[in-house]
Amino acid sequence: MDLYIVRHAAAHGRDPDRWPDDSERPLTPEGEEAFRSAARGLARIASPADALLSSPYRRAWRTAEILSELDGWASPEATPVLEPTLSPEKAAVELAAYGEAEAVAVVGHRPGLHELAAYLLTGSAGGAEVNIKKGGALCVRFSGAVEPGAGQLRWLLTPAMLSSLAVS
Repeated sequence: MDLYIVRHAAAHGRDPDRWPDDSERPLTPEGEEAFRSAARGLARIASPADALLSSPYRRAWRTAEILSELDGWASPEATPVLEPTLSPEKAAVELAAYGEAEAVAVVGHRPGLHELAAYLLTGSAGGAEVNIKKGGALCVRFSGAVEPGAGQLRWLLTPAMLSSLAVS
């Protein structure tokens, strides 16, 4: 299985007056536009996701919706284990249920996604320093079950790199 780990696109800054509940903070119009381009690039190098799991937070959910517009990609499914303070252990357990899929995408937040990637690659959430830019993605490949330390890093791309793939 290929696991695409996607950090939500650029969102508005924290503003308790506008969004007292930070989970409601949306993408900026520029962030959404930039991610549409990045998503087209992602579609050129990634097989369509059979499952698309997302944090229920508005900014991540909208990012997942944009991915679901790609040909052949699944509709998003909300999962609380992808909220910003996710436990990589809980996320890995949830991902194991999709072991028969060819490709799965998850959309979430920093620091949880970085810790999840490190956990799947090394077996420890602190085992590697992983930094996914907003609107960027990485691919971890599993030749067998989704287990801590069993993943192989295939690629890590910034949104600018993904966008450049969309036009090449």
